[in-house]
Amino acid sequence: MKVSLIGIGMDGIGTLTKEAETAIQKSEILIGAERMLAPFQNSGKQMLTAYKAQEIADFLHKSEKSSASVLLSGDIGFFSGAEKLRTLLNEHELHIYSGIASPVYFADKIGIPWEKMKFISLHGTENNIVIHIRQNQYCFFLLGGKMSAKKLCQRLCGYSLQNLKIHIGERLGYPEERILSGTAEEFQHLSVNYLSVLITENPDFCRNMPFSVPESVFYDDSVPEHVPITKAEIRHLVVSSLEIEKKHICWDIGSGTGSVSVGMAQHCPDGKVYALDKNLSACQLTNLNAHRFGCDNIQIFQGTAPEMLAEFPAPDRVFIGGSSGNLKEIMNVIYQKNPSAKISITAVTLETLEDAVHAFADYGTEPDITQISITRTRKAGYYTMLNAQNPVFLIWGSLS
Repeated sequence: MKVSLIGIGMDGIGTLTKEAETAIQKSEILIGAERMLAPFQNSGKQMLTAYKAQEIADFLHKSEKSSASVLLSGDIGFFSGAEKLRTLLNEHELHIYSGIASPVYFADKIGIPWEKMKFISLHGTENNIVIHIRQNQYCFFLLGGKMSAKKLCQRLCGYSLQNLKIHIGERLGYPEERILSGTAEEFQHLSVNYLSVLITENPDFCRNMPFSVPESVFYDDSVPEHVPITKAEIRHLVVSSLEIEKKHICWDIGSGTGSVSVGMAQHCPDGKVYALDKNLSACQLTNLNAHRFGCDNIQIFQGTAPEMLAEFPAPDRVFIGGSSGNLKEIMNVIYQKNPSAKISITAVTLETLEDAVHAFADYGTEPDITQISITRTRKAGYYTMLNAQNPVFLIWGSLS
């Protein structure tokens, strides 16, 4: 069978390309969600209301017709079901017809160049929001499902981004199309149709990755109790040693102020960081710093390891800054979850170094070990003195 995968643009009429229109006219069957089929109800063609890839594929495999078109919203290359359909329909003669994607249509309406945007789908799925806005001048959000424009703006306000400029496009391409521009604060109580998109403008986006943020930035007077912190230079090496990718799941065990959690989160904007500490003050500081740096991909838990780790998803990367003497048990949980996870451990005592080496040895692996000595300077009158920091051992590797 000749099967056409067609991006119908915004409404299937005004934004449909001539090439796609011709393919639809020549098809015996039209398949798509009810909204996609609506403009063609009077075409006289056989129709199937369906949007699940497997259901569509099963129908076409059984059909005796010679041609069919599967209608998909916007463009088939933008968060579309076409990718899965390509695999399921590979025994048919496939033809692809591009449509006008919603970011192209909407960006042109409000006069913003869309090639600079970060694209994030929140259509029926969970995803991070603030971390992307912090790292990009423009973000395009495809809304729908649990995350509405109102909820998105409420989250931005919770991260002190209430003055961020927002553009909302509601039912694009339809007669009741509505385009709104304002701030997150102005829209935090706005009710918008679920068929909506949203663009953020952040002129103060982070233009580089801040590796050496001073320790003082991570403390707050609202948490008077002292909480340990990984020094800036060590923090940089820890995060570098883990080689974190954008979609990774990371664990920070013994998060302290959350300085390493923030460093991890900035490297995995499409992933998650699970920060754990037994100290309430540490959890409070980690939460404050997650908000301070716009890292809504950090989830914070108070409790002890390894008990709490059973509830965490399998990690790709793990930092152990504090184990409370349970390093062997923690490593066992990591091995059971993902034996290939990369692990970095910091040790300031010889006993912890020995425990870490033995923990890796229990799984037949040998970690890399680096001893780091940092010396900073301080002024003493006319003179500049050298101020040596405590040496730290960095132990990293995987258990398989």
